[in-house]
Amino acid sequence: MSKIEVTLTVNGEEHTDEVEPRLLLVQYLRDVRRLTGSHVGCDTSNCGACTVILDGAAVKSCTVLTVQARGGQVTTVEGLTGPGQPLTAVQQGFHQEHGLQCGYCTPGMIMASTALLAENGNPTETEIRLALEGNLCRCTGYQTIVNSVRWAAEHPDDGVVPDRAAADGGHR
Repeated sequence: MSKIEVTLTVNGEEHTDEVEPRLLLVQYLRDVRRLTGSHVGCDTSNCGACTVILDGAAVKSCTVLTVQARGGQVTTVEGLTGPGQPLTAVQQGFHQEHGLQCGYCTPGMIMASTALLAENGNPTETEIRLALEGNLCRCTGYQTIVNSVRWAAEHPDDGVVPDRAAADGGHR
């Protein structure tokens, strides 16, 4: 099968690669770009573990061909913040509200939440749940994830966010 040249901006860096037309975006990110934060959970667009932001919208990268994303802006969980930089409000919210357990779904949840808050900085609980309805978690009851997004909405990205445990004397 002949390859097609694609240019994508991934996490702020432009990349040009030759890919097979059938290569899924999640495979491109993991295998070509070596960005393994987007997980392959189902390959059927049911679990959301592969969620990334493509041109400002949360998409399941297991159902997008790399050639379909040609010329696009892709942000993965690795692109939200870098080593030595503070966590984003969404990442900090998941930490503060214990919105994760095993961590497998967490990158997808964080990306879907980030896309939601970029579009709607003050979502209702219903809007949060609707934005996350395509992301599955087998470990939590979802309320801590909703609380994490609500926390992030109340503490928008403006640098280092104070640690709640320190603020309340370490009591939860």
